[in-house]
Amino acid sequence: MSRQDIGDVAAIMLDYVEQDKTFQTDKIVTVPARSYVDPDQWAAEMELVFCRVPLMLALTAELPKPGDYKAMDAMGRPLLITRDKDGKVHVFLNVCAHRGAPVAAEGHGNCSRFSCKYHGWTYSNDGRLLAVADGRKFGEIDRSQRGLRELPSVERAGMIFASLTPGQAPDIDAFYGDFIKDFDDLDLANWTFLGQRVIEGANWKIAFDGYLEGYHFAALHPQTIHPRTPSNCTYYEAFGPHLRIGFPQVTIKEKLAAKARSEWAKSENDGFDFVRIFFPNVSAFVAPEITQFAQLFPGPTPDKNRTVLNFLRREPIRDEDDRKAVEGMMDWLRAVVNDEDYKVGDEIQKGLKSGALDSIVFGKNERGNQYFHEYLNWYLQDDASLPRPKL
Repeated sequence: MSRQDIGDVAAIMLDYVEQDKTFQTDKIVTVPARSYVDPDQWAAEMELVFCRVPLMLALTAELPKPGDYKAMDAMGRPLLITRDKDGKVHVFLNVCAHRGAPVAAEGHGNCSRFSCKYHGWTYSNDGRLLAVADGRKFGEIDRSQRGLRELPSVERAGMIFASLTPGQAPDIDAFYGDFIKDFDDLDLANWTFLGQRVIEGANWKIAFDGYLEGYHFAALHPQTIHPRTPSNCTYYEAFGPHLRIGFPQVTIKEKLAAKARSEWAKSENDGFDFVRIFFPNVSAFVAPEITQFAQLFPGPTPDKNRTVLNFLRREPIRDEDDRKAVEGMMDWLRAVVNDEDYKVGDEIQKGLKSGALDSIVFGKNERGNQYFHEYLNWYLQDDASLPRPKL
């Protein structure tokens, strides 16, 4: 789908509010309830989706300087993301080549070398094995063959993408296409990383379904999201499997009426908002006060996900009062997701596991959810000759 002018999208959302409408497709769609609980489907999703497509693993703002690193877990895979002395990003498996122990503890930091806590083998931040502890007694080995195992990665538009399959280089242009342009335009690479919060919840698709529609705002978020954003009033735009979801604000009529039509394209967060969905597992909400990138990682079992909420903004922290305010915003946003969305997600998991339903249903107004599941099924069929879904 070709990129629409944001001003035209704003006009569509304004019409939705004035006419009490939303984006609709021509059909209601069912999805088997077992797809949220079945271990075989979960294993297929890991193999055919998460281990094959380029995943957005980190933000440039998380490691802006040479020597910066981020150690993390992604679906049970220990990862170490580094920026070497020349500024190049690397994504390694955080696994010592001696006996498999991690060489860095989970979190962020800055250093030029990493030592395994088990036996003290030392690696540079470009992955080379620098030293074997007490090497004279250990014996001679070819250190050039015992560096950290690197995964193919690309840094683009303020984000770091990688394939979890060694040797499978991520083709960012083919996979993301024009979707990345929004983040280039934002100059995301020069923003400030503020921190992160972690949440654990139900099956990753149960959790991700909530990021794909605004139908639930009135019922589930009456005091948090609904005062800003009308329920069941959403616009969808697709870029391959990825989505840009438009949410008008309750103030859209007044906000846009106060501006020339030519200015509507520059009015994001001032009358309407976007949530940008990276297939298969990232939701980005960009706002001037604070921006949230939610990464949903499946597992370790089909009924669990681990969500990392990453926060950033354009301006660096000004002072201690500003830091306290930022920490408060991050805590509040985590509470909304955890106490409202993920709480009901755990209850949904129990309901589906009970066997009460053969299928769940997505209405004509929930096209984003339909589209996501259609694309997921396209990947699970593992046949590139099949036609791709269309919005």
